[in-house]
This record gives sequence, C-alpha cells and structure tokens, in this order.
Amino acid sequence: MDTGRYNVLLVDDDLVQIDLARRAAAETCPEIDLTAVAGGDAVLDWFITIIREKEPIPHIILQDMKLPKLDGLAVLRKLRNYAPTSEIPIVVFSAEYTQDDVLMSYRAGANSFVPKPTDLAGYAEFFRERLAYWMHPQQRRLTFPTKDGSAERI
Repeated sequence: MDTGRYNVLLVDDDLVQIDLARRAAAETCPEIDLTAVAGGDAVLDWFITIIREKEPIPHIILQDMKLPKLDGLAVLRKLRNYAPTSEIPIVVFSAEYTQDDVLMSYRAGANSFVPKPTDLAGYAEFFRERLAYWMHPQQRRLTFPTKDGSAERI
C-alpha cells in the first residue's frame, strides 16, 4: 500500500549536517520521514532493531562517505551483504572526495555518488530533485550486461 510517505535513512556523524537535512526535509518535502543514524558503526544495529520491531525499512539510504570508526566503504559493503538492505538504493555523498572514492563507492554497492550539500538550500534541492529521482521504482535496480553475457547489478 502506497501511503505517499517516504522513509529516508541518513547515515552521518556530523550533527550540523543532520540538523540541516532534517530542517530541509521538514520545510520542503513533508512527505519524507527522515531518520538519522550518527555513524556507520551503528547502522546495522539500527536495522536489526527496526526489523525485529517490524518497523518499516527505509526506501533509500543517504550515506556520508567519510565516517569515523567504520568508514563509508565498509558500511556500504555491510549493507549490501545484509539481506534486508541489499536492495535499498544507497546514495553516497561527501564534501571532499577523489575520483577513486567515487569508483570504490560504486564497486562497493552505491547506486549514486553526489557532492554533499553544504547548506539548507543545498539539502532542499537535494531532496526535491535527486531524492525524487531515486523514489521512482525503475531506478531501484540497474543491471548491465557483462563480457560473459551475465548481468551485473549496480
């Protein structure tokens, strides 16, 4: 049943960024229920808890690339190897990144890599435009043929 609401999980350790994202979602996209988990080391425990309590899982995960303790690539790998989260679109972002960061993110299972919004207007634009793109069901699973004829999911 489509309720017209979207559960979005934000994985970020920066409390200022979390506050900006929450304010932008509330002001520009009231259909978003934004939940923040402060750090990659806590995200799997959070998922285990919501699954045990039969809470709705997120429609999309927004994840900072630069996380303390458990870095963004490790979080991506864990989320892709955990059955309940393996198919959820993951958009990775970072304020500072290299081309290698982008490529490694895609190889680890990211669906998209974008520059991290830096202010309230940036988060509002992100939610209105980029998040709307990932809410379309056809964007959730992208497959491409490989050289041996099989399909690779990215």
